[in-house]
Amino acid sequence: MAKSLGLVAAAAIALTVVLLSPFVLEEMSGSKGVDWNRLSQIGAAYGFTSAIVSTLALAGVAVSLIVQNRQARAEQIQGIRTYYLELVRLELDDMALFQPVWGHTDIVEPEKQKRHVYSDLMMNYAWMGFEIGMIPESLLRDMLSGMFTGEAGRDYWGRAQTSWIAGSSGSRIGRRFVTVVGEEHARAVAAGPPAHSPRAPSPPPTPAAWASHRWRTSAGALIGLGTGLALGSFLRSRR
Repeated sequence: MAKSLGLVAAAAIALTVVLLSPFVLEEMSGSKGVDWNRLSQIGAAYGFTSAIVSTLALAGVAVSLIVQNRQARAEQIQGIRTYYLELVRLELDDMALFQPVWGHTDIVEPEKQKRHVYSDLMMNYAWMGFEIGMIPESLLRDMLSGMFTGEAGRDYWGRAQTSWIAGSSGSRIGRRFVTVVGEEHARAVAAGPPAHSPRAPSPPPTPAAWASHRWRTSAGALIGLGTGLALGSFLRSRR
């Protein structure tokens, strides 16, 4: 309440100063009988220039507000995408545990599941770079041409194309991105069958597993040797 009263009082004082300023200036200059009509005509001559300056000032304020709004929007989008990437990384670390949370999938093999998720990360990286201008269209096409030479990339786009079209149709650059991806996918399909993705090699045994394997081998050899000696002794005693 006190703050509101202070603002009202300040506005009243400013208005009073503006209304009394001509008389104060007349007293300070010591000149009486000033022709205010003539002064108003001279001031009106600068009205056009004043209007231009005011318009430019308002335009500058409007542009500043638009830029700030876009920056705030970009920060919000970036925050959501960062959170999404963290969720995907957690899923890649333990597909068997986290993948069912996203819903049922007909991708059964764990290797293909991981390749699908990784392809989604690559596509989101390409989209973010294309959206902010870091990845020009020529580089985007080069990336996609390499991605769609393999079956993993083609399988991913075949499954995710509908979702990408629905999610990117709200902006001009989003529609352009989906168009470029669709063109490169169609070009790769027309060029021939995809290169098959090789199976991931089995990881090398750990020292503990190698020691356990050696222990089992040694134990088996000893058991076999003991069994052979016992059987030979039994046969000799029979003879």
